[in-house]
This record gives sequence, structure tokens and C-alpha cells, in this order.
Amino acid sequence: MRNTDVAVIGGGPAGLAAALAASKRGARVLVLERDTAAGGILRQCIHNGFGLHYFKEELTGPEYAGRFVKRVAETDGIEMLCDTMALEFTANRRILAVNARDGLIDIQAGAIVLAMGCRERTRGALNIPGSRPAGIFTAGCAQRLCNMEGLLPGREIVILGSGDIGLIMARRMAWEGAKVRLVAELMPYSSGLNRNIVQCLEDNDIPLLLSHTVTYIHGSERLTAVTIAKVDDETKRPIQGTERVIPCDTLLLSVGLLPENELSKDAGVPLDAVTGGASVDERRETGLPGIFSCGNALHVHDLVDHVSVEAEIAGTAAAEYAFGGGTAATKTYRVLPAGHVRSIVPQKVRADAVGPVDIYFRVDQTVRRALLTVTAGDRTLLTLAKRHMAPGEMETVTINVSNATDDIKISVEEA
Repeated sequence: MRNTDVAVIGGGPAGLAAALAASKRGARVLVLERDTAAGGILRQCIHNGFGLHYFKEELTGPEYAGRFVKRVAETDGIEMLCDTMALEFTANRRILAVNARDGLIDIQAGAIVLAMGCRERTRGALNIPGSRPAGIFTAGCAQRLCNMEGLLPGREIVILGSGDIGLIMARRMAWEGAKVRLVAELMPYSSGLNRNIVQCLEDNDIPLLLSHTVTYIHGSERLTAVTIAKVDDETKRPIQGTERVIPCDTLLLSVGLLPENELSKDAGVPLDAVTGGASVDERRETGLPGIFSCGNALHVHDLVDHVSVEAEIAGTAAAEYAFGGGTAATKTYRVLPAGHVRSIVPQKVRADAVGPVDIYFRVDQTVRRALLTVTAGDRTLLTLAKRHMAPGEMETVTINVSNATDDIKISVEEA
């Protein structure tokens, strides 16, 4: 049996930042990480581009994670348990975990921060017809094989999906000597950052086929080819007569990330149907008092810098709850999407929220000459024009809740 002020499930970038923030408030923190070392997915992201916002310098993934790992190791009051799997947690903030050294661990926490990250969609979620040969990987799996284990997944590569990890792996495979035949994307726009489209695909002469998908997988023991076809932008169904066979020995899938919330579901945490993460307020507190969520377990981020900032909010609030027991808000406002806004975090704000609150959102399509409007009832809180918004890039708007008197609506329309 263990007791702690704040328990953090997940030792990736979000979990480490939350732990440090809670510790700064004087909390005793216990971090549970299922991998052999802390750092999360950044340990295999050897490319640069991290830290420009948070550290004001460009770092690789391991460098970014390493700074937080070092800070945690040097901070009294934070205990890190690696190789430890959280089995469940309950609404009264009790956690059951297990590892080879301690066996079953029963933890009672004053507050819990959920920072389990996200997982990739696999072939099973796509229902692509064909055989089941070797040579089909998620992009993240291929990244780990290449960057951490020194193994090249294949020589002739097709990538399905233009998420950031797929774009980055297209460049990585090309630099390792493989031939990347093309990147196919179901949607009429890329779901990755524009900088990755330019640096990873255009700079390496790798074709990007929008409104295309893989319709058949060929091969017996090893993948030999895939059939791709153009899809109708409305129905997303393949258009007959547009099929062509692309010889390849490897198919990488970059078809979306899912916040990891199986434990959350079992505990009864209310989830957002669009983001796949918990529904939270501006402190990142979920519908269960004293349980907070942050990072990719809450919603999939573009930049780890934003993960760190959000995790600090959750860690700080968790420590305050652990010490004060927390008080229910006398009044809350819902934060609602409208127009081309698809998802929003946080989904609600307390009427007594102190200071400005950042609202993160994504649009459902590329919007040029976008007009962003924030309203509360009949009152307009903010109007802002932007030249371009895309689904692959998370947007932020800052509001002062004290100006609101009703539910808050975030809307994006064509100007």
C-alpha cells in the first residue's frame, strides 16, 4: 500500500511536466511508467523541431525529453517507477499497478493526472481487403525499428496517411536509402503540419496523392504491391477506373492517433466523442473530482511544447486539489464548437476562472480567409481574421471568462 499526494500515470513529456509542476506546489509525486525508461514517444523521435516554443531553441526528441527526465531526477519528492503498468484506477483516486520488483502495488492518491499518451490506428481499423503478408507497419512502429533498433523495415515503401509521423517517416526512409513510392491521403488535405509537407515530401521529391487510398493488399508471405485508387471527396468511396497497382514490399500506416483512455473508460471518466479524450475544464479536471488529464491522452497535439504547457496546468491543479480537497464550481459555462470548428479543449470553463484561459480547437476543413468569432449568448467576446486554418494545425484563442455570462461558442467561417 502506497500513499502519495499526486499520482501521475505516464512518464512521457506530459507526465514529467505535470509531475514537476505538482512538485513545485509542494506535492509528493509518484509517476508510473510502463516502459523501461521515462521520456515517452520522444525517445524515438530523433529528428529536430522540438522545443522552439517552450525552450526557445531547436532540439531533437530525445534532447527535449532528456531535459525533463533530468529535472525530475534532480527534484526531491518525485518518485519514478518504470516498468510499471497501471491496471486500473477508481473514482476515489485509488490505483492498482504492477511491476516485477514490487508485485501488485495499491496506491491511494490525493489527486491523479492521466498522461497515458496516444496509440496509432492499425490495419484492423481500416478493413483493407487482401491478404495478410509481412511488411505492414504503423509509422510509429517503423520509427522505433529504424531509430532505436537499427532495422530498416523495407526497401520499396508506400505510406498511407499524411499525419506528421507518416511525413517524417517518409523522409527518414528516403534518407536511409529506401525508395518511397508515394504518400496517399484519403482526405483532400494533409493532416500534417505544412512545414513537414515541405521539408519531408517536397524537399525529397516524394509524391503526395490527396483524395487517394489503398484498396487492396497483394502478397503471400511478404507484401508485393498495393492497389491505390482515387476517392470521392463526399462519400470517401473509391472511384472505379482510377485503380493502379504500386509494387512495394512495405506499407506504413499513418492513419490517425487515438488518445489512450481504456483505464479512463473503466473508471467512468466522461469522454469527448470528437477528441477521444476526457471532457475537462480549464484546469484540465475531468468529470471525476480530483482526476486530471493532459497531453495526448486528452487530445492529440501537433507540438510537444503545447503538451508541456498543458501538463503544467494539470499538475498545478492536481497539487492544489490534493492539498485543499477541491471545491465544486458554483457555475460553469460550456465551450461549444460552431461553423467549421470540429473539436474544442477545454469543453467547459468555471465562471470564477482567474485570468485568461486558452481554448484549443481544430477546424474540420481548410479555411482560407477565416473569420474567428467568440460569443457568449448574444455578446461577442472576440472577432479575429486569419489568412489560413487547416485541420492539421491546432489553433488557440485566449478569452477572459469574466466577460462571459452564458455558454461560450467558438465559430470559424469563411470571411
